[in-house]
Amino acid sequence: MVLYLPFGAVTGFVTVALTFLATKHGLSIKEAALLPAASLLSQWLKWLWAPAVDATLTPKRWYLIGIAASALGVLVLAATPMTEDTLPLLVAVVAISSLLRTFVGMALESMVAALTPKSDQGRVSAWFQVGNLGGAGLGGGLGLTLLETLAEPWMAGAILAGLFCLCALALFAVPAVAAHRVVGGPLAAIKGVVKDVSRLARTKSGLLVTLLCFLPFGTGAGQGVLTQGTVAELWNATSSHVALVQGYTAAVVTAAGCFAGGWMCTRVTPRRSYIVSALLLALVSAAMAVIPTNVASYVVGNLTYAFVVGLAYATWTTAVFEAMGARSAATKYTIFASLSNFPNWWLGMVLGIVADDHGPLAMLATEASIGIAAVVVFVIGSRLIARTRIPNELVES
Repeated sequence: MVLYLPFGAVTGFVTVALTFLATKHGLSIKEAALLPAASLLSQWLKWLWAPAVDATLTPKRWYLIGIAASALGVLVLAATPMTEDTLPLLVAVVAISSLLRTFVGMALESMVAALTPKSDQGRVSAWFQVGNLGGAGLGGGLGLTLLETLAEPWMAGAILAGLFCLCALALFAVPAVAAHRVVGGPLAAIKGVVKDVSRLARTKSGLLVTLLCFLPFGTGAGQGVLTQGTVAELWNATSSHVALVQGYTAAVVTAAGCFAGGWMCTRVTPRRSYIVSALLLALVSAAMAVIPTNVASYVVGNLTYAFVVGLAYATWTTAVFEAMGARSAATKYTIFASLSNFPNWWLGMVLGIVADDHGPLAMLATEASIGIAAVVVFVIGSRLIARTRIPNELVES
């Protein structure tokens, strides 16, 4: 959890702190949506460089590289003025820092897969996503508070960067995990990684998890729009309310959702648990679209949304770890994570456009409708996969 906090905090700083301030600085909802979209862009392309993490340096060394890049990125973002003229620069910095922070996630995913017995995958997935989503809440809430209260914006970035480096001290508590090296050097190692991934793709569990990743449900994409200042005004919510429901309190509520998701996976299969979570998230969006628009409904609705997002992410993570095995873990997990970020990316853009053209309530109704339709598609797809003769699970030699 501690090691993954910086990864989530960078996301929160962009999607909560910077996104809220964007519309306050004269940017439109569509323009503000470019910031979280730029963050997600590299996340669904990161499978391209994941084999290098498996085949070269140790996970701990890759982690330190990612932490240093994350700290520098958040410092630059905080120090850059937010105007229409600087928006292209901000988008570029968000994209580059997001790309480099992928090394934090890949390194930790390798360590988790190598060190976690199957019986503990649900609990570890919960803590893993507490670091991710709870970190996003802390990074967003703390980042927004610091940006609005400190004398200079760069100071907020410097404080967050220092906290990221402190999190890296937790590496001393983690056993060493070797790189995926084989006879023949890095090229042969990468070929071995590709072979491991192709074997996973020829299993029912691998195909089912892939289908989960492609479908736009359980993403939490609506949060990026609900954070924006002009959107929050529909509910008469202020920056304090946004920092509360998308920051500090959201971190605790999302963590509770992650633990609930980990517990659910010990009672119900992870894939079914994720489908239940996705349906619940669609219902929350639908409810927010029809209940009265006031501060109380904004706070309660967003916190409920945050809880179910935690539920969805923890159950999704457990489903992935269950399917992929320990070999070439950075690449396999990254492929699934990249695929899942693609619907999150395009759905976030679509919801931003709908909110700008038709209002936030139409955006929430759209998210709910797409989520329910995606569940129906998964049910049909899973039945078709079940009829095939390929193996159910990956068996590693």
